[in-house]
Amino acid sequence: MTETTGYSGSGLVLVKNPHLDLMEEDVLYHLDLGTKTHNLPAMFGDIKFVCVGGSPNRMRAFAQFMQRELGLAAAGEDVADICAGSDRYAMYRAGPVLSISHGMGIPSISIMLHELIKLLHHAKCRDVTIIRIGTSGGLGIEAGSVVITDTAVDSSFQPRFEQVVLDDVVVRSTELDKDLAEELLACSRDIPDFPTLIGHTMCTYDFYEGQGRLDGALCSFSSEKKLEYLRRAYEAGVRNIEMESTAFAALCGLCGLKGESYRFHLLPTHGLNPL
Repeated sequence: MTETTGYSGSGLVLVKNPHLDLMEEDVLYHLDLGTKTHNLPAMFGDIKFVCVGGSPNRMRAFAQFMQRELGLAAAGEDVADICAGSDRYAMYRAGPVLSISHGMGIPSISIMLHELIKLLHHAKCRDVTIIRIGTSGGLGIEAGSVVITDTAVDSSFQPRFEQVVLDDVVVRSTELDKDLAEELLACSRDIPDFPTLIGHTMCTYDFYEGQGRLDGALCSFSSEKKLEYLRRAYEAGVRNIEMESTAFAALCGLCGLKGESYRFHLLPTHGLNPL
C-alpha cells in the first residue's frame, strides 16, 4: 500500500488518525505534555519554525543561539527544557522557534515526530517549517561540507520509507520541499566557510554494517565490496548517509509540514569516500 503526501490549504498541521477525535485526552507521553494538563495553543500556537536534531545538548545550544540572534536573551537567562519531566527528549523554545532532540535512528525520531505533529495540531499552529540538522557521513564530498537533502533514499537508493503496519508493508514518499532546499542553498552563499550542496541523503537502519563500516562487532563483507556499494550510491546521487531522513521526510510530508533536512559532514569519512 502506498500513501501520498497531503497538505492543508489552511496551513494547519494535519493528523490522519480518526481515533484522536474519540479521545478525552491526548497524552504526549514522551514529551511530558498533554491536552488536559497543558494549554497547548497558548504555549505553542505561534510557533513557525521547528528545528530537530539528535543530541539534547546540541539542541539546547541551538536554542541559546537563536535566543541571541533574535535578541530574546536577557542577561544571565537560559533556555528551559519544556520536556524536563521526561528523560526521552529535550525541547527548548526561542520565540517562534522550537528546538527538539530526537535521539538516534528511525524508531527514536518516529516516536518524537508523532507526538510533535500532534502537539502542533492541537496548538493550531499554521504554516510551520521543520528543519532537521545534524552531522552525517559524507560520500565523495569535502569534510566540513553541508548537504541539503532534496530526497531521502533507502539503502537501495529508492525514495521511499517502508513501514510495517500490522502485517502490511506501507510505502511512503520521501520527497522534501524543493523550494525550501533552494532557499537554504541561497542562504549558504553568505557563509563562505561552509561548502554547501544539494544531494540525496541515504538513510540506513544501522550505524555499522548498514553504513558499510568495517569496524563493528560484525562485518560480513570485504572492503572491496563496500567500496563498490558506495560507488553505486554516489552514482545514484547520494552525498551523505545517516539514520533518520526517510522517516522524517515521510511523516512531515503526510502531515502538511514544510520540511527539509541538512547535515554537516563534520565527521571523519570512515572510508565513506568512493572517489
